[in-house]
Amino acid sequence: MNNSVKHVSSHASLLRDVSTASTSPSGSRLDAIVVPASRPSLQRLISLSADLSVPLVVLCSRQAQVEKVAERVEATFGARALVIDVPHDYQLLDHHHFTSDRAFWKASAERASDLSIKRNLGLVLARLRGWSKILFVDDDISQLRPRDVARLSGYLDRHPVAAMASKQFPDNSVVCHARRLAGLGQDVFVSGAVLGVNTQHSAVSFFPDVYNEDWFFFAQHAAARSLPKVGEVRQDEYDPYFDPQRAAREELGDLLAEGLYALFNGTPGWDLSEQLRAATSSRHWRLFIEDRRQMISETDNRLSAVPYTSESGTSAVCKAQKSLGKAAEQLDIITPELCVDFIERWREDDVRWQQVMPRRGTALSEREAMNELQVEKWVSCGYGTDPGSSKSRTAAFDSSLIRSSDRPKVLSS
Repeated sequence: MNNSVKHVSSHASLLRDVSTASTSPSGSRLDAIVVPASRPSLQRLISLSADLSVPLVVLCSRQAQVEKVAERVEATFGARALVIDVPHDYQLLDHHHFTSDRAFWKASAERASDLSIKRNLGLVLARLRGWSKILFVDDDISQLRPRDVARLSGYLDRHPVAAMASKQFPDNSVVCHARRLAGLGQDVFVSGAVLGVNTQHSAVSFFPDVYNEDWFFFAQHAAARSLPKVGEVRQDEYDPYFDPQRAAREELGDLLAEGLYALFNGTPGWDLSEQLRAATSSRHWRLFIEDRRQMISETDNRLSAVPYTSESGTSAVCKAQKSLGKAAEQLDIITPELCVDFIERWREDDVRWQQVMPRRGTALSEREAMNELQVEKWVSCGYGTDPGSSKSRTAAFDSSLIRSSDRPKVLSS
């Protein structure tokens, strides 16, 4: 089998690892730290933004509530934040998310996530506000040090994106966690969990609504082997096998991202257009689907042979095998033709994204930007905030303070 269609355990060769560089680039500061939040506890990131004197943008849904987050910001000296409620049915401008189409939704085991829409919202907000550098940080990240943030910000002066990796706890898919449990080689790649973006770059991409959306966002930089890895952080631990259906929901995105990046690894000297052309070949996906099926089977067999003496170890193996079974079942309904359709429509949607993104050089006020984005509920709060828009104890969430006013559209055509 051609090496370009085989699953590989590491994509480290696609990174420019600068985490041990003896010198760090100096440059302009971040304009904002953007947190797509679904959990209630955000104190670590609120404190980090206060320490750095960088404003926070918190995009709230599920367990993260605007009122509670704003209270934490107000209670942290030096912190300031724009806290936004993102309803489950929020639509971003006129950007069509093709991955919500029924065929892809079914192939993703009816996956429901608002992570992509929040990250895309952060990108558009940055352009509307005229920000140059933002840092996406997930709400389960820790051990992110101010000096690491400063290094990452420096690299954004020369690179459109720069990122960090979480190896403790490993930021992997369920299938990849099972490979590690089985004693098979499995690395950790950089991700959107800590991702710096120079939003004024001419071709900032978007996050498609699929698992591994971040891999698609920085695909062109990984393909060119120009994606800086600035360091490592820690992700909060969780049980990847708690819900076996999680592996099914991840399978389409994991298959597509791994299959695309296998091309990047296996075709040195090819430019992105040649690699994407290969990624629109049914043959490539037919071979890669078969290889992935064999990889899942190998992992399952290795787990069966692993001698665990503790009850917890045996339980983890049983749960991992159930998850692998769900992944294999989901893989059976994914066709090479659907994979080709995804790649083609992802590229077409990226062209439309460039048309929707606000022009570089746009500089709206906070209230104007909220209106432009048709955000219904938001609050600006914390240290140094304009009293006209900041939170107060008695009137913080009065609708007259958090609802935007009408104004003309200013987006590019």
